[in-house]
Amino acid sequence: MKNLLLMLLLMLSGLAAHAQNVNVTGRVTGASGEALPGSTVLERGTSNGTSTGGNGEFSLSVKPDAVLTVQAIGFATQQIPVNGRGIVNVRLVTAAQDLNEVVVTGSRATEGRSNILTTAPVDVISAREIKAFAQTDVSQVLTYAAPSFQSSRQAISDGTDHVDPASLRGLGPDQVLVLVNGKRRHNSALVNINGTVGRGSVGTDLNVIPLASIKRIEVLREGAAALYGSDAIAGVINIQLKDDSTGVTASATGGQTYEGDGRVFQGDANVGIGLGGRGFVDVSGQFLNRGYTNRTFEDTAPLMFLGNSGGNYPASANTEQLRRDLKAQDDALVRERGFDRKNMRVGNSESRNFGGFVNAAYRLGGGIEAYVSGGVTHRTGKAAGFYRLANQAAQSDLSIFPNGFLPFINTTIDDQSAITGLRATIGGFAADLSNTYGRNELSFDISNTINASLPQTSGVRNPTEFYAGKLNFSQNTTNLGLSRKFTGIGPLATLNVAFGGEYRVDRFQIGAGEPNSYINGGRRINVTPTNPNGAPTASGAQVFPGYQPSDEVDRSRSNVAGYVDLESDITEKLLLRVAGRAENYSDFGSNVSGQVAGRYSILDGLAVRGSVGNGFRAPSLQQRYFTNTSTQFVSGIANQVLTVNNDDPIVRNSFNNAGQKGFGVGPLKQEKSVNYSLGITARVASTLTLTVDAYQIDIDDRIVLSSQFAKTNAANTPPVTAIDQILAGRDVSRVQFFANAINTRTRGIDIVANERLTLGTSRLGFTVAANFTETKVRGLNTSSSTINENASLQNTLFDRQQRTRIESAQPRSKINLAANYGYGIFGVELRTVRFGEVKFRDADPARAALVDQTFAAKWITDLSISAQVIKQLGITIGANNLFDVYPDKFRLHPRNNPNNFSVDPATSFSSGLDNTNRNRFVYNANQFGFNGGYYFARLNFTLL
Repeated sequence: MKNLLLMLLLMLSGLAAHAQNVNVTGRVTGASGEALPGSTVLERGTSNGTSTGGNGEFSLSVKPDAVLTVQAIGFATQQIPVNGRGIVNVRLVTAAQDLNEVVVTGSRATEGRSNILTTAPVDVISAREIKAFAQTDVSQVLTYAAPSFQSSRQAISDGTDHVDPASLRGLGPDQVLVLVNGKRRHNSALVNINGTVGRGSVGTDLNVIPLASIKRIEVLREGAAALYGSDAIAGVINIQLKDDSTGVTASATGGQTYEGDGRVFQGDANVGIGLGGRGFVDVSGQFLNRGYTNRTFEDTAPLMFLGNSGGNYPASANTEQLRRDLKAQDDALVRERGFDRKNMRVGNSESRNFGGFVNAAYRLGGGIEAYVSGGVTHRTGKAAGFYRLANQAAQSDLSIFPNGFLPFINTTIDDQSAITGLRATIGGFAADLSNTYGRNELSFDISNTINASLPQTSGVRNPTEFYAGKLNFSQNTTNLGLSRKFTGIGPLATLNVAFGGEYRVDRFQIGAGEPNSYINGGRRINVTPTNPNGAPTASGAQVFPGYQPSDEVDRSRSNVAGYVDLESDITEKLLLRVAGRAENYSDFGSNVSGQVAGRYSILDGLAVRGSVGNGFRAPSLQQRYFTNTSTQFVSGIANQVLTVNNDDPIVRNSFNNAGQKGFGVGPLKQEKSVNYSLGITARVASTLTLTVDAYQIDIDDRIVLSSQFAKTNAANTPPVTAIDQILAGRDVSRVQFFANAINTRTRGIDIVANERLTLGTSRLGFTVAANFTETKVRGLNTSSSTINENASLQNTLFDRQQRTRIESAQPRSKINLAANYGYGIFGVELRTVRFGEVKFRDADPARAALVDQTFAAKWITDLSISAQVIKQLGITIGANNLFDVYPDKFRLHPRNNPNNFSVDPATSFSSGLDNTNRNRFVYNANQFGFNGGYYFARLNFTLL
């Protein structure tokens, strides 16, 4: 509360001083940091101006809300809002370069460099690009703007329906580090445990950050563990919040898919305020409401009421005539009861998002600047699971749902973050002391469902809604960094020295749901005099049994790190950087990583750059301690799947004659990586820039979630296999766990070319960007004698379907062709993205010829047309996926091959594709989703 009052007082004092002039001092430098004497600095709209001195310095008295126009021969003019600041340092870039491409990510140098002058490849997505099309969240913006980044929304995957898994260069969501204003961003509480891309990983929820708050996004495409620490194996995404806006801007966006669903409304606003020449406050807010999409079709299961639990003919229906009779009776029941065979919802979940962010700084005096940034987001979502048919008696209660039911998983995600810090110059060093706190909580409420095991009580209907528990992850990071640029150090032209330390505390919690969400109430079905015990019913809420008290976790760990980073322009042609970092984790030990990187100018405008370094990723607390029991459909049958943490006796104990029954897998340890890159940068004909970068990333002891080990025998029968014995006494049919199970190698190449032209009074820009990447599993690791001595268990630990998720379930290539044209008040943005092929492989190699499939590459085209109607109002209309392109259909789909299913309608296929066979899962989601075309309109307002 005190901080809030202080902020309000600062805002009021800034407004009171708004009309007074402030004295602005600063320095104008070129792209390499050289002074630019004789540059012109003007207060826009006035004759008030000055020229810079011999060291590029200037001093000028202007209004607090003035905009400075800074010009120098051979450099692009910059327009810089003062926002009440007293110090404005300006770095000009050559006229051929885009102003937004001066980056700070990937180096701790005191001054940023153009992205073609860095030792590592960096993509820059500006605020203009973020708003050019209709993507309404960060992960989708990056998917279409940065070829090396990939994220697609999932369906029927529990919590993963609500937190999009994302990857960089084809690696996992937990192998890319996210920063905000250069500070580490906390992870999501969710660990992905279902059959999606990123299975077994924990990522960062990018979509809690409002687009209106973002100045630019910098994507560092290089391993950077030596710079930033754990998680930065694939690279770094740094989101820079707005710090230079003035006045009030707002926008409203509405749209829907060509099919008429997936309606979206987004409203956002940004307010920038100067604080009396001593600082600024930038506040942004967003509301986003997204409707669900559904791309399923009528369920083709022959028997919806009379069949077995999969909707197929019972085993007793062994003649054609009996099947025809049963089918006719079932069809009559379908008509009589009004059953809708389009009984699934396969597509985007519903989502409603409220979020706000602030970014502020204030000079306290004595050369000290205080800053604060952070945000609060509240998001609710609703996603469907598998339909429970009327004939699935063990999973339902026909007195409540006579036609079966479609259960829903409702989530509430609350995310908070705060960065506070002080900057000052101490002994010539720029010092930055900060504390960053972040928290992400995900709670589950299950609706339109039932716990089939609960007995009916007299006059009381069983509940159809349950609170199923929550996940919580929090992180607090304290960081001190110092940096200084030296010139004329012996033979070195420049030397930038940076060093510092970090202390971080992580905490992960699981909270249990209400008892009815997970208990077995004892209800049984098919009770007869000859079978007085009846058949058991499923425990817990259907679709998502609640977390149990035995699942509850409250674990913490700490991390201490120190780093040093040296960067030098050894000569005018050679830039060299050396970085090292040492870390110690309280729960598994220490690690040291280092990197050497360089850039050499071969000719004017042509340079070669490269790096080599090692990195690591610590196992997340979620991977170490997550445990639960969930309902997952395997071969069309509901299974109770136990995900057990790595410390559980099931995982740790060895299988021996001493009574220990377990897999004998060792404790989780860090992943270790080695990263190599080599590339060229070029500027051609003064307006065309080109970068080409090749890379190789080797990762050993990569952490994955194992495949599912299944019982062979039913309950209450003697155990036969090792898995039967390990799971004896557990009310589950399958088990999976985390292990350092594989080694991988990723190789690829990134290509980016930009051309920006001025044609009289019009503006024309082109971008060609591409990423080609390939990941291969090089080996399988296991310290388990139980698994090593059994070939079947070895194949199950990491089966071919799991391998495919790592190697080819995401596009191995992506090509982005974009153009923008501006003339007067009008603008046109056109972009087409080629998403490369993806593959599906069945877990069982015996079924490969029947089930395996490759889904062809597709081009997705986006178009937007804008007009600035008046100064205060602009309008944009357009379409994403203009030509309504969908991924290939699963070839086993009856709508594609109806003749394949006319002989024996009882045929069912395993590995989840039986559901595709039944006309419910038609498309592959991992390329670009399957919503088809989407059209939109946006109004942009400038209020002050």
